[in-house]
Amino acid sequence: MMTMMKMMKNASTGLAVAAALMVAAFSSASWAKLPPPPEPTPEAKAKAAETAARTAWTGKVDAYKLCLAQDRAAQNYRAGASAAGKQVPAAVSTQPCTDPGPFAYVPPEAVKPLEAAGAHSPSTPATSPHNSATPDAQAPKKQ
Repeated sequence: MMTMMKMMKNASTGLAVAAALMVAAFSSASWAKLPPPPEPTPEAKAKAAETAARTAWTGKVDAYKLCLAQDRAAQNYRAGASAAGKQVPAAVSTQPCTDPGPFAYVPPEAVKPLEAAGAHSPSTPATSPHNSATPDAQAPKKQ
């Protein structure tokens, strides 16, 4: 009986040591600094924009279907209540259900860099230099 208890104690101690070693091994990996993810490519950005547009459209379709189902439920309730001889209150007017139509995605036009957009170019050519050798404090005042 005594040897059995010693074996169980040794086994539980061994399991505890093994568990401690596993925790130590895996916790050090969790402290490692991971590199930042790479910048998405223009194709990936376009695909993400299309996916976002499709998700928004799906939300609109779901709202439209919910609106139709609510209208049918209210119509069934009114028909059932009036057939049972109950007094039916006046219907509350709500906005009509709007069908979002088929999915149509138009990708946005590519944004030109500032230099290509002419943001740095003056609208008219300069007729005089933008600065002079005379400081503003000494320049004669214009009347």
